[in-house]
Formats: sequence, structure tokens, C-alpha cells
Amino acid sequence: MSVRALTAEEHLDFVRTRTTVSFLQTPAWAAVKSEWRAESLGWVRDGAVVGAALVLYRQLPKVRRYLAYLPEGPVLDWETEELGAWLDPMVAHLKRQGAFGVRIGPPVVTRRWSAAQVKQGIADDAVRRLDDLPPQERSATGARVVAQLQELGWRPQLAEGGFAAGQPRHNFWIPLKGRTEDDVLKGMNQLWRRNIKQAAKEGVEVVTSGSSVTAAELEDFHRLYVHTAERDGFTPRPLSYFRTMVDALGAEDPDRIRLWFARHDGDLVAATIAIRVGTHAWYSYGASSTEKRDVRGSNAVQWAMIQDALEAGAEVYDLRGITDTLDADDPHVGLIQFKVGTGGEAVEYAGEWDLPINRPLYTAFDVYMRRRG
Repeated sequence: MSVRALTAEEHLDFVRTRTTVSFLQTPAWAAVKSEWRAESLGWVRDGAVVGAALVLYRQLPKVRRYLAYLPEGPVLDWETEELGAWLDPMVAHLKRQGAFGVRIGPPVVTRRWSAAQVKQGIADDAVRRLDDLPPQERSATGARVVAQLQELGWRPQLAEGGFAAGQPRHNFWIPLKGRTEDDVLKGMNQLWRRNIKQAAKEGVEVVTSGSSVTAAELEDFHRLYVHTAERDGFTPRPLSYFRTMVDALGAEDPDRIRLWFARHDGDLVAATIAIRVGTHAWYSYGASSTEKRDVRGSNAVQWAMIQDALEAGAEVYDLRGITDTLDADDPHVGLIQFKVGTGGEAVEYAGEWDLPINRPLYTAFDVYMRRRG
């Protein structure tokens, strides 16, 4: 098995052979992260591409050396008991490209907790984090991946501050495989079901951009998104970022990305961005108005997105990241409670792992990124 650069077309052809791949590992994501140098990489055996990755190179200031970052990747056979046979030739290739270190995010789940468990944990004063709860399920594959990475000299990254924050280690999923709309609705808590009914009673209308997002639709979303950022105290991304995101992902596959809008009497009360690759659907970005919160536009738009994911044959509806806190006094717990109400499950990934190639440069880069915050 060897590793070589792939064309975008070769990379996309491989993605299409998989049940699902993180949208951060599609070739289109390179255009979204234009401030990074990008490369599509492939594992080849007997002339066939059997694994692929999108590599993003972040340059060390004033030095032409790079951290090679593979967000939620690479895409390879994580069931293997010979992980080094896959990772070693990748590292050798990246070293030749000038990498002083490599960061990967294995798309492998290690543990799961049910919504009921998370809810009980929040209500229990003795429970502060997900780690305080015994999981509903432990993944043998996840444990094997973690053990092999440790044996191969990779370092687990803590998701706190700077570049190390990376991609979320804990996500919240709604399993869809083999379920109907009624099944999913019955799995939600009483508040979610009541809010969905309330939105319908109030006359909230939910529409989607479809596969072609107009400039006006994107501007409507961004206007509400900026309003949400001001209210909730986070720094919004510029409109140009979303324009690039929509154009790049939409060009790769017309069903890849959609905008959703919930309106009440003509007023935009909620808006979201949904992404789907194969059987995995993501709620990527969301916005809501401060006014008219009682019409429950956010619940209505989420329910419409879930229904659309079911119709498209998705097996997972991914509400993306949550913190691991279950402390009722923590300001982040409100977001977890919103997601827990859907009746899904909290999932823990193996997390992000680093392999320093040049230790002095790796240390210098880590310090630089932490100072940037």
C-alpha cells in the first residue's frame, strides 16, 4: 500500500464509494479553508484507491514548515489491527511536504450515552461531566484505535483553547436508521413535541433554499446570524465565508448543502444551514430572532430538517458539538438540554491526535497558536 496525491476528481470519486464521510474531508472543503494550503491524499493498493484524506497545511510563521491537519479524518479502514500500515506511509509523505507535525481526527466513536442518561446526569448534583456517567455503550473499535495510536506515539489533544480546540469531541446525534417520522417524534421529550405543535398552530412556515441558494437567501441568513452572535456573545463569520461554503459544497454535489428558513407573518424567526454527505446529515449553523421566540421557530426548522434527512435516507441527524459538562449551573448546559430534548444520544469520538515530527518546531507552533487564543 502506498500514499500519493489525488486529484479533486479522484478524491470525490472515492468519497462517493463510502456510506458517509465527514464534510470536512470532502475535496470541496479545501476551497472553504482557503487560508490553508490543501492537498488531497490517497492510499493505493493494487492500483485502486482504498483510503483518502483532505490535508490542510498551516504554516509556521516565517518558516516554510507546516502542521498537517486532517479534520475528522483520514478516511480509511479504522477497523484494522495494523493502523501503522496506514498511518506510517501518510506521515512519510507529509514529512516530505514539509510537515513538522501531523494532527488527525479519527472519525471513530468510542462511547455513547442515551438522552435519558444525560438528562438524569444534569439533574444529579453529584454528576458534573459525561465521564461521571457509565456509558450506554463502549466501542471495541474505538478502544482499539486509541490503543494503537498510543502505541504508535501519537498524542491525544485536550479540547481547550487555541488550535487544540479543533473539532468537537462530543456530539449529539439523532439515530434515523430504520425509524419513521412518528418514531423520531415519539422519542422527543414533551417540551419538544409541544413546541413543534405550537409552531404549527402559530402558523410558522418553514421553507428550504433547495439545491440552489440565492444571494438574497444567504444575506437573510447572515443578517439573522449576526443578530444571534450579538445576543449570545460570539464572533460571527463574515458573509464571504458562507458564500464560499455554499458555492464550494454546492458545486461538488447539488444535495450537499441547503439553507432553511422559518417565518411567522413574514418575519424571519429562525434560519439554519444543513449539510449531508451520504447517510449522515448535519445541522451546521443556526440563527434565531430575539423577537417572537414564543412561536418556536427554532423547533419548527429543526423538525423540518429532520424530516428532510429521513426522506433523503440519512441514518444519522447530527446536531454537532456539545461540551462534556452536565453541571446544571454551567452556562453551556442549556444547549445540551435543547439537544437532549430531541431524544437522541451523546457520542464521544476518539478525539484529535498529534504526531510531532520535528519536536522544537511543533512546540513553537503550539505556543504560537495558544497565544493567538
